[in-house]
Amino acid sequence: MSQILRTHEISLEDAMREMGQRARAASARLASMTSEQRTRGLNAMADALETAETLILDANKRDMAAAKSKGLTDAMLDRLALDPDRLHGIANAVRDVARLPDPVGTEIARWTVPSGLDIARVRTPLGVIGIIYEARPNVTADAAALCLRSGNAAILRAGSESLQSALAIATALRSGLEGAGLPADAIQLVNTPNRDAVGYMLAGLEGNIDVIVPRGGKGLVARVQADARVPVIGHLEGLCHAYVDADADADKAVNIVLNAKMRRTGICGALETLLVNRSVAETLLPAIAAPLRDAGCELRGDKAACEILPDIAAATEEDWQTEYLAPILSVKIVDDLDAALDHIAHYGTGHTELIITENASTAERFLADVDAGIVLHNASTQFADGGQFGMGAEIGIATGRIHARGPVGAEQLTIFKYVVRGHGETRP
Repeated sequence: MSQILRTHEISLEDAMREMGQRARAASARLASMTSEQRTRGLNAMADALETAETLILDANKRDMAAAKSKGLTDAMLDRLALDPDRLHGIANAVRDVARLPDPVGTEIARWTVPSGLDIARVRTPLGVIGIIYEARPNVTADAAALCLRSGNAAILRAGSESLQSALAIATALRSGLEGAGLPADAIQLVNTPNRDAVGYMLAGLEGNIDVIVPRGGKGLVARVQADARVPVIGHLEGLCHAYVDADADADKAVNIVLNAKMRRTGICGALETLLVNRSVAETLLPAIAAPLRDAGCELRGDKAACEILPDIAAATEEDWQTEYLAPILSVKIVDDLDAALDHIAHYGTGHTELIITENASTAERFLADVDAGIVLHNASTQFADGGQFGMGAEIGIATGRIHARGPVGAEQLTIFKYVVRGHGETRP
């Protein structure tokens, strides 16, 4: 039960075209199925992952051996590695998605107009979603599960480092679907490292891909956003800011900033720039800086910050524009909320922004005025995650200005249509 591209029989272009056609047919079947049928499919997928444990872990060993021979970093190897506990966690994550409310068919709004027409706005699947990602095998299951929960077919393209693991996982997922009576072609994986396959996906497979979701590093996302001829849900960078206001609670500021920066430095929700109100910087900045430095964080500051912390490096213009994804934090002293808002508007990437303050009116203005997918008050930016939002899982964080923004879960993988019920009305 495999979704092998028959590239030994036909060209890659023709194979990709066939994949798109099969996905379109599967998406039509999924959309007409009941919530209970899709839930049954998700649970069968989770069971199939555990049944295929030996095959999946053996495939992962091959990926790991190849990755080590290529000299991948320890961080990359850790992302790639699977063991029984991690695989069990992946299966449980699919079960978590199965427990989510099914968004398909949900009425968003309903009203009656003077003509007598009854109008409802109802959620429907996007159709076929192409997902391009890198070295995390769990994304194969997470993405497939979220697409199925929202009634969409998925065409998955994993990075070459994780290809064997992803293929084994996708094959198990497909067998689970087939056993539950759902179309196996709702989940297809491009099983070639040939980068031309990405180009065919970005072109839309002759109208058979409705949306592309990139999940990976800046280079991948930049290429997708530049070359895609279908809509893209994703973000290029997570240049996240925290503004420590004049009315901030000192203990909260110290703890929140430390967690936002250092809990995990390599995720898109990690804090990259700290803005501190000038009126409290003299006392509060040293208190914030001490645990950061103890945790191994390098600080880079503007002139005012360097005067308060004379042993830190001077920040350059490039620092304000950099998503470090590393234990480095740029620090700037600002005069007031307006100055903080101006800095965020100029350098922010629309991902996640934070204010730390006990002043409710200041917080509400920040939350209203900042243009970002996620805005926070007195909570770490590390909460920028669909799972933490109670969405079960996410396919990524969206920073664009389309219907999906912030964490993208099952609901965000739907669009809507208007269902109009009449009683014989005609328009004069």
